[in-house]
Amino acid sequence: MQIRFPSTLGLLMLAVCANATPAQPSAATPTITIAADRVKARINPDLYGLMTEEINFAYEGGLYGELIRNRSFKGEAGYAYQAEEPVYWSPIGAAQIELDKKQKLNDALDLSLALTIKSATAQQPAGLRNPGYWGIAVKPDTTYKVSFYAKAEGDVGPLTVSLAKASGAAIVSGSVQGVGAVWKKFELTLRTDDGVAVSRDNVFTLTAARPGKLWLQQVSMFGPTYKNRPNGLRPDLMEMMGALRPKFLRFPGGNYVEGDTIAQRFEWKKTIGDPAQRPGHRSPWNYWSTDGMGMLEFLLWCEDLQMEPLLNIFAGYALGGERLSSAEDLAPYVQEALDQIEYIIGDANTTWGAQRAKDGHPDPFPLRYVEIGNEDFFDKSGSYDKRFAIFHKAIRAKYPQLQLISTMAPSATPSQRPDMVDEHTYAWGEAQMYEHLNDYDKRPRSESKVFVGEWATHQGWPMPTMKAAVADAAYLTSLERNADVVAMAAYAPLLANLSQVTGHSRERSLQWATNMIGYDALRAYGTPTYYVQKLFSEHRGDVVLESTGSAIPQWTTTDNKSFPSLHWVVTRKDAAGKGGRIQIKFASRAATEQPVRVLLSGVGKVAHSGTLTVLSSADPDAGNSLDEPTRVVPKASEFKGISRDFVITLPAYSVAVLEFDAQ
Repeated sequence: MQIRFPSTLGLLMLAVCANATPAQPSAATPTITIAADRVKARINPDLYGLMTEEINFAYEGGLYGELIRNRSFKGEAGYAYQAEEPVYWSPIGAAQIELDKKQKLNDALDLSLALTIKSATAQQPAGLRNPGYWGIAVKPDTTYKVSFYAKAEGDVGPLTVSLAKASGAAIVSGSVQGVGAVWKKFELTLRTDDGVAVSRDNVFTLTAARPGKLWLQQVSMFGPTYKNRPNGLRPDLMEMMGALRPKFLRFPGGNYVEGDTIAQRFEWKKTIGDPAQRPGHRSPWNYWSTDGMGMLEFLLWCEDLQMEPLLNIFAGYALGGERLSSAEDLAPYVQEALDQIEYIIGDANTTWGAQRAKDGHPDPFPLRYVEIGNEDFFDKSGSYDKRFAIFHKAIRAKYPQLQLISTMAPSATPSQRPDMVDEHTYAWGEAQMYEHLNDYDKRPRSESKVFVGEWATHQGWPMPTMKAAVADAAYLTSLERNADVVAMAAYAPLLANLSQVTGHSRERSLQWATNMIGYDALRAYGTPTYYVQKLFSEHRGDVVLESTGSAIPQWTTTDNKSFPSLHWVVTRKDAAGKGGRIQIKFASRAATEQPVRVLLSGVGKVAHSGTLTVLSSADPDAGNSLDEPTRVVPKASEFKGISRDFVITLPAYSVAVLEFDAQ
């Protein structure tokens, strides 16, 4: 994605969940006729996955478990070029802080923070503090692992590390000794007691009780991480993503893979190994990436959630317009991509497979999909055809088993047909999304398969409402209906830090409104769209069944455009040696209850009852929030009265899945 825009604040209203009940049909009742013995298409088991990039503090201050902001002192507030001051750090007591480019830790972290303590005592210590990413979450009976590099001029005595209230009162503290004239890594563990109150208005402090001067680098603190991995990821966000049952992760982006300039692209080789040896780089969304969330961390994310990597490689074009198109200029970047693939799937006898083993993962990871570039339609020079062909030829020669994905239509790459095409659909308002619901109905089946790598309905601010969720569900029914064309899909963006969504752009945590999961330092929640994705992923069928509709009602936009207010898709989950389980997914934009007649043919036996799961709200502008995370959530109930001819009544503004056995 590239568009960057401000939005205006809308109110989120209370959502009301409702269950469907049987009703008697009338002549005007919308009717869905299902031919259960006629398969329209097979559904790719990998249909639903995740897409992320470094936007909205998705990694730094989000999924990546680091709690200290600007731990390497290299970030500049909001604009993230080389730092000139230690932003997000402030002195405590009689202390002075400044950057020192003459005292570097190593070539990657090529500066340090100089802390000069003019006076200090045990009663009045001095030092520095860091507020984290809009606060630091503190919970009872929780372990926090602190590490930092330090050296000193003279004897500065012991250093005290604390988690403290913003007011200054320490919550838990620990100390280290032995800071000397050469760089040394210090590590300690802080553990809160079981009486500590849950809070996020907290800071990290490091203080001394005597005057002196010392230098610091890579000041880090992690709370609990998913599966207790070192340098790991935030557990609640991982659990929420895992509940979506994703089959793949497209990484590292997005714009993040290419950067505003070629020098600011995601250089994967600089993101592996010891985090203290990673220089970091500027994110295209104007903040600093430490690259603690590096190549191996992405792959472990995939492994932990049992999804496969979908690798997005840099292909010679940057967002600011820089491009490389000759074979000679592209050669080192082609090799970089080949090395990256080897790091993922090469055995330990290969150069980069050995590096992966050295980094702690001897076994190769799975990999079937590689995307060459990102949104190359922004390159108006026409160079993508040549660039894609060069990368395709090299990758296919060494790794013929991989499916290679283009970022432009097949007509833009006449030199080389892609295995799949990545298409992005962002709808600016619900009506625009309804205009996209027939995008794939008439797509020639002879063309390359489609990966809908980014899509969303922008309705509501800062996060999507129920109205957006219904449009999103309608769009997903169109993708499943065209499963013979659409092989994979991922909503975007996935993650958003909502700690500060207004104010100066240098201080905001949000760069792009409308996301699937929102959070701050302490809390996280799923939007109505999150639950739509969860419903569709949980009820992914094996095949699409033929179905038709009649007497389908319409709704009209404020500019007098009309669209159907009922959308559906019918799928079947097959069991070996047994009958199938039919799944009907509905998206109803109707402002009132909507009865729908269902006619079944091609079945010998139908279960009398099934499971109905409904996400609904009488207020289409309702949504969830950090303070009210469960305003709009799905509810499941038993639905009785299923036969070859039955009626189901859908609540206003609802998404529903009815699942039942049939033979």
